Amino acid sequence: MLNIEEKTKAVVAALEDIKANDITVIDTSKLSSLFDRMIIASANSTRQTKALADNVAVKLKELGEEVHGREGDETGEWILVDLNEVLVHIMQPAVRAHYNLEELWNARPRNVPEQK
Repeated sequence: MLNIEEKTKAVVAALEDIKANDITVIDTSKLSSLFDRMIIASANSTRQTKALADNVAVKLKELGEEVHGREGDETGEWILVDLNEVLVHIMQPAVRAHYNLEELWNARPRNVPEQK
């Protein structure tokens, strides 16, 4: 079983294999108890989003990891691959710009003191 850092590196490598664009890793460990990392990547076509999601699933399974869920294959505009502690969002650029997950998850809540 991989630790969080190893799993994150394996996902990024799998995304890079299929030429994902703008790969972003967000540490969500202090923001959510449901998962520790969110990885967001862009794809140029629905075909590429599906290929990226397939490659992530195959590569992580080869490393002994379990894919807990996968959503979005129907349209291919936004595919979510759930690897338990790591969530992978593979999105078309327009969908990514619209939902702007990076800003949503990187933004600090207002009027809440920073935890140390």
